[in-house]
Amino acid sequence: MTPFKVGDKAVYPAQGVAEVVGIDTKEIMGTSQTFYVLRVMDSDKRIMIPVNNVKNVGLRSVMTPSELDEVYDILRERDVDLNQQTWNRRYRAYLEKIQTGSPYEIAAVLRDLNLLKFHKALSFGERKMLDKARRLLVQEMAVAKDASEEAVMEELEHIFTA
Repeated sequence: MTPFKVGDKAVYPAQGVAEVVGIDTKEIMGTSQTFYVLRVMDSDKRIMIPVNNVKNVGLRSVMTPSELDEVYDILRERDVDLNQQTWNRRYRAYLEKIQTGSPYEIAAVLRDLNLLKFHKALSFGERKMLDKARRLLVQEMAVAKDASEEAVMEELEHIFTA
């Protein structure tokens, strides 16, 4: 994994796209540690990640154009076996997928919940999860494409109504 620089955009699992706003060194229990200071894009939330712990927390670069193409393929897929479990088991499974921070897993959750809502009403928790998956994916796709979130939302609406 390539180190991040100040100004880089990165994806922090379940939080979304964040900007590296600083690289600080702090002394913790007598040991000097270097941290990335992140600002989550759609909030004022700041997060400090030890540089040597980046992989463990799942901090990653924004998706590449080829990864973006794969995400579009996942979103367009219609031949999927929708989970027939109870809503709370589905919810837990989808939550685990979102928490991985993988754009592919988040795209699959977004696709599945959009398809599911055409067959039956989503529970309150599933509607919130749909909103969260959409927010996380739209935000990253917009940064990856250098487009507005509104333009990406329109694309997704077209994909799911086609």
